[in-house]
Amino acid sequence: MQIEMTIKGLMVDPVTNNPIVLLRDDAGQRVLPIWVGVFEANAIAMQIENVTTPRPMTHDLLRNVIADLKGQVERIVVTDLKDSTFYAVIVLNVAGETVLIDARPSDAINLALRTTAPILVEEAVLEQAKSLDISPDKGDEDRLQKWLESLDPEDLGKYKM
Repeated sequence: MQIEMTIKGLMVDPVTNNPIVLLRDDAGQRVLPIWVGVFEANAIAMQIENVTTPRPMTHDLLRNVIADLKGQVERIVVTDLKDSTFYAVIVLNVAGETVLIDARPSDAINLALRTTAPILVEEAVLEQAKSLDISPDKGDEDRLQKWLESLDPEDLGKYKM
């Protein structure tokens, strides 16, 4: 089963100092943190804040190519979690045919923002992410896990980096 989610915010992991995209379901019952690169987080933040650039960014270029080829982004899906790495696909409709494109979640989310396509997450990924081991240091892992569990969506602010 796939759960539709939206971006709740961007923040920096207090343990690793890496950016995190926080996805949340519509009911506010589930939050999925996805660690992304600095450049990818910047592109997401720029799109959320409606910052325009003088030339197309990579994700704008991809959106334009898909549209010029008469395609449409139907949705993106975070499909798997293996060895602490998330996987995603971009689901396109091209000439009535469904085409699945393998993608990093950060790129898929960037494209979804630019095309207003829904962001879906496989329920199994949400379950697996609850036990995600992201840090080699057990103390840091415990501290981060407690921090993530204590997050109040209202305390996150508006896309702070």
